[in-house]
Amino acid sequence: MTLAVRYYSLSRNTKTIAQAIAKGANTTAISIMDEPELPEHVDLLFLGGAPYADIMSKHLREYAENIKPEMVSKVALLTTSNWSRRTVHALRKILTNRGIEVEEKYFYAHLLRIKAQIPAAEEFGKQHLETEK
Repeated sequence: MTLAVRYYSLSRNTKTIAQAIAKGANTTAISIMDEPELPEHVDLLFLGGAPYADIMSKHLREYAENIKPEMVSKVALLTTSNWSRRTVHALRKILTNRGIEVEEKYFYAHLLRIKAQIPAAEEFGKQHLETEK
């Protein structure tokens, strides 16, 4: 099973969580700004970012809108925010409308508790690694 972690982060909070998920899943977290599309098929893609002014970033939206359904079997979402989970809901809608399966369970980390959420993020990635074996 192949797993990948892709994220968009301005303040490094989402990057921190994405890296923790990747550590648990035994893979590498890569910014969508560094890799604008998946180079190969993945069985599970962890994808996410934070809302900025309560709106998903245009970069993350474009990335989600351009994922080729044949390049990913399933997506697990993640977000960091003070209170909003809008990014998760918006990504879920975009991806499911494109025929891409999205897991019901997602990872949310409150911005004031990023460091405290690192172990839980690692566990989220690890659970998926164990599930996908």
